[in-house]
Amino acid sequence: MGTKGKYATATEKRRFVWTRVIWPLILELGENTFTLEQYQKKRDTVCTGKDVVMASRGLASLTQKRVLIKEGNMYSIHYRLIPYLRVNAECDYATAIHESSVY
Repeated sequence: MGTKGKYATATEKRRFVWTRVIWPLILELGENTFTLEQYQKKRDTVCTGKDVVMASRGLASLTQKRVLIKEGNMYSIHYRLIPYLRVNAECDYATAIHESSVY
């Protein structure tokens, strides 16, 4: 059968990383920033094998989409996602993309 296109694959990687690694890490830390080392530690507890490569590409893709902002060794979530963190609310991938793309 057919395979996914490159845009669908990129979305799948971003969705995976956001829902399984980044948002749980943000809630766990209780802060809107995290280091690359914190991300890698969380990723390693969640991912195995090829998932690690997917997670790396997903992190880069989320940065390109401006859901995450990278400054040196630190990453922070888009400022419009901070209210979700403050109330420990679930913030799914669709919400994160929507909030970070609204100007």
